[in-house]
Amino acid sequence: MNINWKTTSYVVLDTVLAIYLVLAITSFTVPDQQTETCNEVKISITDDENYGFLSAYDIKAILVEQGMYPQAMPLKEIDTRKIEETLENNSFVDKVECYKTISGTVNIIVNQRMPYIRIMADNGDNYYLDKEGNIMQGEGYTSDLIIATGNISRQYAKDYLTPVSRFIKDSDFWRYQIEQINILPSGDMEVVPRVGNHVVKVGRIPQFKDKERREKEIEKFLSNKFQRLKKFYVYGLNKIGWNKYKYINIEFDNQIICKKNGNSKDDDLLQDEAMKAEEKGDKEKENATEKESDTKKVKEQEKTTEKKP
Repeated sequence: MNINWKTTSYVVLDTVLAIYLVLAITSFTVPDQQTETCNEVKISITDDENYGFLSAYDIKAILVEQGMYPQAMPLKEIDTRKIEETLENNSFVDKVECYKTISGTVNIIVNQRMPYIRIMADNGDNYYLDKEGNIMQGEGYTSDLIIATGNISRQYAKDYLTPVSRFIKDSDFWRYQIEQINILPSGDMEVVPRVGNHVVKVGRIPQFKDKERREKEIEKFLSNKFQRLKKFYVYGLNKIGWNKYKYINIEFDNQIICKKNGNSKDDDLLQDEAMKAEEKGDKEKENATEKESDTKKVKEQEKTTEKKP
């Protein structure tokens, strides 16, 4: 068998050259993580302007305390997964993504948990809950967050105040109107509105062990109560004054009991039927106004038609 040594030498030379180029390019583009160090740490926090519970300074402080802040550390020694796990142990942190770049930068992206309600119970507990009922321990501030006070255990807050806070926060009207919830020793719930010098007694929140049924019944209960309260605001307080009553009780169906401001011991008993009649009367006036407007438009069109040759 004849071997073409010239061809073979070219193939071997090309192969060696290719391997050399790959090694050379790799050595120039990929830093030696044994000797390269982190020259920059970039910390990004989602929703930091809206909620403000966590800042880049807070994240740095957590990592410094654990001896894990990566600035000036050899890239090889930086465990990005360990950084993620450490930060996710903070109750205000939902998820963290940490990664290194070949230029020596460590990027840390933090997603915050969104607080829905603050609990300040009679037993001294002071914490926040997110929409899933997870407890967020610590101090923070947000101006439009609902505060819940009174006879509140952690289990009660998780099982009952979590769906209540979701209902209020998801409503375009009530999230701006309700500023405080109070749970009485009897288990009855009161709410304090932002507008009006009064307290509203809503009644006892439905109690069920099954989570799905409990949340369904609570939503039904709140929808009914707050619909009645809204009608009372529109067809009652809007006409008689928002500061006439100091205590409004909507606990019972078909009636609202109101305690007057001042020294009066007499309560006003308002029937839901009266408000319904008031609402019906307003709608009839609306319809009559619309009908009158339509009649005028028709007459104007007839006049215009008659003028045409």
